[in-house]
This record gives sequence, structure tokens and C-alpha cells, in this order.
Amino acid sequence: MKAGLFQQQTLKLSMTQELSQAIAILQYSSQELSSFLENKLLENPLLTLEHNSALPHHAASGRRKSKRMSVDGNTQNFIEQLSGDAPSLEDYLLSQINIGEYTRKQQSMMLEFIRNIDENGYMRIGAGDIAEAYCVPIEEAERCLKAIQRLEPHGIGARSLQECLLIQAEYEDPDSLAKHILEHHFLLFAEKKWKEIAKKERITLKQIQDVFDYVQSLNPRPGSRFFQDKPSYITPDVVVEARDGELYVSHYENGFQELHVNELYLKKMQGHHDKSVNHFLREKWQEYQWISRGIQQRRDTILRVMSKIVECQPDCFHFGLGHLRPMTMKEISDELQIHESTVSRAVKDKYVQTPFGTFEMKTFFASSLQSANSEDMSGQQAKIGLKRIIANESKLKPLSDLELAELLKEECGILLSRRTVAKYREQLGIPSSSKRKRYE
Repeated sequence: MKAGLFQQQTLKLSMTQELSQAIAILQYSSQELSSFLENKLLENPLLTLEHNSALPHHAASGRRKSKRMSVDGNTQNFIEQLSGDAPSLEDYLLSQINIGEYTRKQQSMMLEFIRNIDENGYMRIGAGDIAEAYCVPIEEAERCLKAIQRLEPHGIGARSLQECLLIQAEYEDPDSLAKHILEHHFLLFAEKKWKEIAKKERITLKQIQDVFDYVQSLNPRPGSRFFQDKPSYITPDVVVEARDGELYVSHYENGFQELHVNELYLKKMQGHHDKSVNHFLREKWQEYQWISRGIQQRRDTILRVMSKIVECQPDCFHFGLGHLRPMTMKEISDELQIHESTVSRAVKDKYVQTPFGTFEMKTFFASSLQSANSEDMSGQQAKIGLKRIIANESKLKPLSDLELAELLKEECGILLSRRTVAKYREQLGIPSSSKRKRYE
């Protein structure tokens, strides 16, 4: 063995800055991509964004009609919008307090209480903390808190769900059975252990059912209407249309931000005598090219992946999610000859507008389930079947998870274990059979 120089040809993949940025851009959602480009505009003077907001003719006419109907159909709401923002919860509560009934210290304590009410209307500070801060007996702090709890909306300032519901029930009827049950048997009532309550109070299950229906009408979040979040809008990345029995996939162009070079700035700065200025321009020009290529690769990859999904799921896009067949990202990556992680990034937080609604692209991937007739069934089909069976069950004698599994096998040909049925039921937000039971 001896030291020397040798020439060897190798092939390897290195993570360059351009490749890293392309991967990041592919993974961005539409909102994240917009934020990324807006930040780049601040850093790179060569960049400009052109917003494509042209709407199809039928969509524009529909928007004008909807706006006119809104003004004509809800004049009161229109006038309220002209008057400015709605009052805050703090202002609304303070407007109901007769300051002549309270001392300066009590007014300050009540204001402190009000400022510690959260967005749901619950009190997030204890009477003991206020009493200690203002050097008063805890009984006086409690009286101030009770005064706030008598204000509207009813249930405001409660320290727990039980107290919130109890305040509302007491306001409507202080001697009602609902108030008594909420006060003395709240946990048993919430867990639907109604037979214990019926035995202790010597009442019928039908009476407890009536109380349950009444409690369902109460507001568990009395302060929520004063803290309305601004709606978040979903911008689809691709559109699937059905025309003459054929499916067409295209980019969603409305709102698309197209990246361009600021030609005026570039012409002004080109040929500058300062070397540092020329170096700066070269860097920013290279950055523009990287970002531009990354955005184009993102659009092409998302379109290719969605086109292949449509090709593999034609019945789903013609007839709805009930016809979704099992399909994995590995199948799509093999078909397109790209890595599975690329498919995963391409569908992450991306949306598609279909003839039956707008959905996340990953919705169309479903695991395979065992069926009685050896056909591939998806989890989405199992959930639809499960939801339909529960909707048609007798509420006086709801079906157990084991009975649901047997009916899924008989009616839909889907073989599921009791545990899987329970998992799907929880994902659908459907309570257990004991909590679905009604008494007549």
C-alpha cells in the first residue's frame, strides 16, 4: 500500500440549498407559501408578486347575487355592521352594573373579576385571590362574584361547567328538578348513571330524560359570542371537474401569486460600478431563480399526484366519498416513480376542490379492510356504513359495538372487530350505546 492520487467516478445525492428550499416549498400549504413569499419580498428587492384574482363568470355573478340577498334579507345585521364593532364582554357586563349600589373598593374588585373571565365566559381567578389582593374578607369577594354571576348572559363568571349550568337553571326556575339534579347529582347525570339518580330521588327515568333534554338547550359557553374568531379561509391548490362523464384536473388559479422580477429596479441597478452592489444583485437574482423553480416544481408535483389519485379513484370523484377504495401513498409513488415522502409532502395541508366539496388531498388515501366477499373496502366506507346503522337504530335500545360489528358484516360486508368499531365511532364523535339511550 502506498499514498497516491487516484481518479474515481461516483454518484451521490447532496442536500444543496436549492434542493432544501424546493422540499420546504413543496411542503408549504397555500397560506404558508403566501407568508413565505411576502417575507421574501421584504428581503429581496428584485421580487414582485402578481395576484391572479380573476373569477369565472358564473362564480362572480353568484357572489353578487349572494351579497344582494344578504343586504335585503337581513337589514338589521347590515345596520349593526355600519355602527361599528360589537361591544366587548367587559363593556357589556359593566353596562349592567349599578355603581350606586357598591363602594369604590367593591367596584374595583368586580372590575378585576370581570377582567379575569376567559373567552368562554368562565372565571379564571378565585375569590380568595381577590380577597387577599384587596385585603377584605373572602365573604365580601364572594358577594362581588355572585353579583357578576347574576348579570347577562346567564352563566357568566362560573368557575366550572356545573356552576355555569346551575346558574342558568336557577335563573329560569329555582325550584326545578333540573337545578336539583345539577346541584346534587352532576357526575352521575353526566355519566348517564340515571338509574342511581332515579333510585335516590324516587323519580322515573323519563323525568331524568326530560331534564337531560332541557340541559342540552343551555349554553355551556356563555361568553363565546363576544370572542368570535375570524374565519379562516381554505384555498384549494387543485380543482377536479366532471364534464361529459370525464374528470379533469387543473390548478386553482384564482388567488394564485405569480412571482416576477422587478424589471425597473433591475435595470436601474445593473452595471453599477460598486462590486458589492453587483454581488448583491447576483445573489438576489439567483435566489429568485431558486424560488421560481421551487414554486413551479411544487405546482407540477401537486398536479401530477392529484391526477394519479383521480385516475386511481374515478368512482369516488363521480359518486362521492362513499365509493373511496383503499389506496396508499406507496401506490401513488410507485406509479409516478417518485419517493413516498415526496407524495406525503405534496398532499400535506393541500386541498382539492371536487364536484362534491373541498377536501384535504390526504382524504383520498385509505387503508384496506377485510371484507366478507374478498373485495377491498376502505375505512371511509366503514365509517359511512357505521354512521347509517347508528342513525337508524332504536334510541330506546341502542346497538352495542359488538352488535354494530355484526351488522356491518351483514349489511355492508365489512369485517371489523369490536375495538375497531369503537375507534371509528369515537372518530365520528358518536357516544357509546349507554349514552345514546333514551327513555320514554
